[in-house]
Amino acid sequence: MQDILFQIMPLVLIFLVFYFLIIRPQQNKIKDHSAMVNSVKKGDEVITQGGLIGKVSKVSGDEVMIDFGNDVSIKAIKSTLASVKPK
Repeated sequence: MQDILFQIMPLVLIFLVFYFLIIRPQQNKIKDHSAMVNSVKKGDEVITQGGLIGKVSKVSGDEVMIDFGNDVSIKAIKSTLASVKPK
């Protein structure tokens, strides 16, 4: 019985280390990004994952219309936003 415990214990410890160092922080990062994306509103300055910077001119469902100036507007999916700076 003790042999089985000694064989399983390292696997359990490795799983716990992976959980606290990799899985849990990644879940928190996803939760924070989702909250940021859901809080986007008209007038916010955003940066897309492609590096484009612009102001939100319209928010609808899963999409945002981003105005980059000089009559250039692009419709983007909210989840592709890298960061949001409020007004």
